[in-house]
Amino acid sequence: MLEKRDFYIGGQWVAPAKANDFEVIDPSTEETCAVISLGDTADTDAAVAAARKAFDSFSRTSKEERLALLEKILDVYNARAEDMAKAISLEMGAPIDMARQQQVTAGSWHLEGFIEAFRDFEFESDYTATERSIREPIGVCALITPWNWPMNQVVLKTGAALAAGCTMVLKPSEIAPLSSMLYAEILDEAGVPAGVFNLVNGDGAGVGSQLSSHPDVDMVSFTGSTRAGIAISKAAADSLKRVSLELGGKGANIIFEDADEKAVKRGALSCFNNSGQSCNAPTRMLVQRARYDAAVEEAAATAEKMAVGPASEEGRHIGPVVSQTQYDKIQALIETGMGEARLVAGGLGRPDGLNRGYYVKPTVFADVSNDMTIAQEEIFGPVLSIIPFDSEEDAIAIANDTPYGLTNYIQSQDEDKRRRVARRLRSGMVQTNGQGLAKGSPFGGYKQSGNGREGGLYGLEEFLEVKAVTGWAAE
Repeated sequence: MLEKRDFYIGGQWVAPAKANDFEVIDPSTEETCAVISLGDTADTDAAVAAARKAFDSFSRTSKEERLALLEKILDVYNARAEDMAKAISLEMGAPIDMARQQQVTAGSWHLEGFIEAFRDFEFESDYTATERSIREPIGVCALITPWNWPMNQVVLKTGAALAAGCTMVLKPSEIAPLSSMLYAEILDEAGVPAGVFNLVNGDGAGVGSQLSSHPDVDMVSFTGSTRAGIAISKAAADSLKRVSLELGGKGANIIFEDADEKAVKRGALSCFNNSGQSCNAPTRMLVQRARYDAAVEEAAATAEKMAVGPASEEGRHIGPVVSQTQYDKIQALIETGMGEARLVAGGLGRPDGLNRGYYVKPTVFADVSNDMTIAQEEIFGPVLSIIPFDSEEDAIAIANDTPYGLTNYIQSQDEDKRRRVARRLRSGMVQTNGQGLAKGSPFGGYKQSGNGREGGLYGLEEFLEVKAVTGWAAE
């Protein structure tokens, strides 16, 4: 069992101010795999003080220095890729091949995106012949990240903050902290100056709340549940600090009758990927009536063929969900769905042959209407709801009838239709015909899916203030 009680503060690993052990559970086995410590106010204050002390000098480093630092971090990150894959697989249950191919590479992908965007970024520009606009780092940033895509979210925040010239305190999810502690080692090895990056483990009610309300924190960047995002916004309001939120989703995958033959299977597999633990998962499949019956059969067959097993096993399958709490929540919503709609695959309990671990059957409901609980609540498990529609207008209305607005999907071979529908979907992202987002694309949502953007140029700008200076002759 790993013992990882220390925090990374001021360029050193330091013991917590007082003991507060917390067990990290391997979701594949339900056994304790590590022990960390949850921080207290004294730890949070020390980390914020270290970041505040480092800000004056780091904020004045040159763009070239920070670009070189990002490039060095990428080199060290890639060298530690296998260690990172093992940490993510252990802590949150991603199958080891998926951890290598998707979880770890999400981090390197975003680092590359920031490096490419940063090379051409200009911090200063002449607004008029006598006025200059200057972009400056916002200050000390609290970065609060989730467990489902650990490095995806940690790198989206730290990469942008470092490029902007900010200093930071990271609070990763306490139930999946091992990858972030490894990331702290990577930044240390890459030569990030002392105090620029700090890490304190803790829960939302403790360190999370302390950071959100801390008077010396200038910005909070949070990814997680909408419920927690609302609480953080309220905690931050007294000091009027900037809050950037990436929250939940209930993505609609609109499959028109002219969609390609792989559209249904592609959508189901995307829903089940990472055991359904993705805020941008296409969990509502809207199918035009002419293809509906066939789509239900195909989605059910895809679910029944989906292998489920331990994260340590090689090969293509889905692993467990992250915790007992998540397992119980998903089971309760599946039970609700069985009273609302027609169950065509999966259902309650673990898959056959698995009697320990937080494993959920890939589950498909048909004949769902958009007012049902399973169509409105973010389940965050491998559960797909299939909803029929008749017309383009009908599909748009159903897709937008949700408190969320993160990612929607369109499947059609009619380019004009795709563009027309995409413009009317109330979401921060729209993916069509299986095409993924480009490197550096702005990731974020509308409505209760949040209010910020991460990745590339847009992510960098989240961490900057804009200053107008008059009497500055144009150069």
